[in-house]
Amino acid sequence: MAYATSDIVETGRLLATLLDAGRVTIGQNQALINDASKGDKGFTPEVFEKQMVALYKERMGIDLHNLQNAQIPDQAKPLLTRLVEESQKTVASYQTVINFEGVKFKGLIPATFGTETARRFQNWSKVYLKQTAPDHYLRNPKNKADAFEREMMQTFATSAPGDRNEVFSKTIEDEKSVRVMLPLYYEKACLICHGGPKGERDLSGYEKEGGKEGELAGAISVKLPLP
Repeated sequence: MAYATSDIVETGRLLATLLDAGRVTIGQNQALINDASKGDKGFTPEVFEKQMVALYKERMGIDLHNLQNAQIPDQAKPLLTRLVEESQKTVASYQTVINFEGVKFKGLIPATFGTETARRFQNWSKVYLKQTAPDHYLRNPKNKADAFEREMMQTFATSAPGDRNEVFSKTIEDEKSVRVMLPLYYEKACLICHGGPKGERDLSGYEKEGGKEGELAGAISVKLPLP
């Protein structure tokens, strides 16, 4: 089935914002995940999914449990369903370490969630989905931006943060694809690991970048084929 370009862009936007909703959900539970004084945290894949779905509905007005009646492109519906499933699988893969008492850093943070979930989803769907960051903030080489993503992030970096659900899209005729990017800006909670003092080690052992609230932190990038 051939889809209109506008529907392809919207599908990319819906996927990008869902991956970000999962990242935010992990961030909101970071203190619980890293609580070394507790064993069983109760942060199961089901609890995670319930919170992520609620956040997405609040943010996008879309009920992921009722996509058949959602006013969104048909193309997006099975992709969103699968991205929810892959998001749960990522959280499931960390259950043993999350519930391990006496260890503070469990390895599950918004960035690792985004990287691993995007990889799982891409392996199934063959839809390009990636979280990336400017080189000076890049921690995982697997997330290094391509030329298009670098160019777009340079534009985002000079613009004030706007609607957090607004994306930039471009049709690439040579590739027969549509590129969609959702910029991500540092929020206060992000600065625990990415703020200052610059060079100090954060909980994961990485050096803090000295980022500021409202500064461009990266983007979620989607590439979908043209009909």
